[in-house]
Amino acid sequence: MRGKSMTNWMKRTGGVVAFGLIAVAAVWFAWPQPIPVDLATVAKGPMEVTVDDEAKTQVRHLYTVSAPIAGKVLRISPPRHVGDQVTKDQTVVAVMQPTTPSFHDVRTHEELLAALGAAEAAVTFAEAEVKRLEAALAYSRTELDRAEKLAKTGAISQGTLDKARFEGDTNEAALASAKAQVEVRRNEQAMIQAQLGQPAGDVAQSDPACCIQLRAPVSGRILKIVQDSEGMVQPSAPLVEIGDPLDLQVVADLLSTDAVQIRPGAAVRIDGWGGTALQGKVTRVDPAGFLKISALGIEEQRVRTEIDFVDPPEKWSQLGHDYRVIVHVTSWRDDDVLTVPVAALFRTGDDWAVYLAKAGQARTTVVKIGHRDNRMAEVESGLSAGDRVVLHPSDRVGDEVAIRERSTH
Repeated sequence: MRGKSMTNWMKRTGGVVAFGLIAVAAVWFAWPQPIPVDLATVAKGPMEVTVDDEAKTQVRHLYTVSAPIAGKVLRISPPRHVGDQVTKDQTVVAVMQPTTPSFHDVRTHEELLAALGAAEAAVTFAEAEVKRLEAALAYSRTELDRAEKLAKTGAISQGTLDKARFEGDTNEAALASAKAQVEVRRNEQAMIQAQLGQPAGDVAQSDPACCIQLRAPVSGRILKIVQDSEGMVQPSAPLVEIGDPLDLQVVADLLSTDAVQIRPGAAVRIDGWGGTALQGKVTRVDPAGFLKISALGIEEQRVRTEIDFVDPPEKWSQLGHDYRVIVHVTSWRDDDVLTVPVAALFRTGDDWAVYLAKAGQARTTVVKIGHRDNRMAEVESGLSAGDRVVLHPSDRVGDEVAIRERSTH
């Protein structure tokens, strides 16, 4: 009987222990576990706010050779290529042939023939008038000689002598006018004859009367050939662009909201071009903006900003005209400022806040933020150096929620 009682007692004791263990396990698993989070330390140090955007390189002084007349652009020998060296007033960069006169129809041809006949008749009439006036002038000179001799003997009056002189001067002037009229009529005849001429065929480029040679306006290199093949162009049409690749700058079209924060002389970091980062400085911010459509179809007000290289040409000599780069323009900088990662910030009403890690719990803390960029923000109040804040807080993190730092291993 005693053995049986012992057995029952052991069974009861084992059941109680098992129940207790189950209860402890249930409480353990039901108890809220600390949420693993990433933490960052608020610290003092230098901070820089930059305006980041795409930009492109550009030759500072770009010269465009344009067509001075309407005509045909010819191929030159040897042919010119992008990158060729040119010398001011010596290198021929383009050759143009003036526009060939067009053919005229039968009616126009007949009208021109009639006009040519009238012009020939006008020349004949003018030449006859010259002969008449030459005869009149010769007669008036003879009469003048006779009148002068008679005036010496007193046979005629002074008025008769003056009249003879007047007749001579008048006929001499009329003869000069008639000779000028002959030249006018002959030029009119030549103009009509030229209009009757048919268009000529191609003329060799070596003929000076054939073509116009356009020479480089400045020494440098050919950056762009707009008109590569033979073809007709209108006056002022661009043909070739010339510039000095070593006279290079960077041009960025920045948002107007960013441009107002930038001043000439601001430091610039230039990268994204395939080489090491370069240093530059802002030289000009245009006072006027312009409308630009973004790749997403959004209308944006942009401002042209010019940037010079600070580094020597040896570091950026591989860059050329119209190359793509990324610019980081400094709009604000401080060497000793309290900063917090932007990833720790969230909104509480109209205020910024962070979850401050304190005694194993997350404590909602309102902070006042000053300058910021896409990584760090300046803390004006609410935090101190050495504070630990939660990065990227999830919806599971809240005020006074237990947290623990996530293991980095």
